[in-house]
Amino acid sequence: VQLDESGGGSVQAGASLRLSCATSGGVFRNYDLGWFRQAPGKEREFVGVATKRGSTTLSSSVEGRFAIDRDIAKSTVYLQMNSLEPEDTGIYYCVASPDILAVSVAAIRYWGQGTQVTVSS
Repeated sequence: VQLDESGGGSVQAGASLRLSCATSGGVFRNYDLGWFRQAPGKEREFVGVATKRGSTTLSSSVEGRFAIDRDIAKSTVYLQMNSLEPEDTGIYYCVASPDILAVSVAAIRYWGQGTQVTVSS
């Protein structure tokens, strides 16, 4: 299984970024796919999930600004981030797991290597 993130970068507050996570190894159709992030000095936190059943859930801190979707043809999950704020700075990880919303962070099965997002004010 591989989860390859891309699309991170350094932007000004108010800008947009689109993160991509290309998957392989058969996880796309059978697993929930999601995003976590980790800010400096803080623990990893849930950002959003696109479930294998087709629903999406976003954390309250990003709802209304971020969107998550899956492209079946490309086996890729995306995180569209709009109206970025300095508080969104961190490493963003793509994850895959049978039921992301039902387990702890430690129980998430697969993690990508992470992509850095830096938002300056």
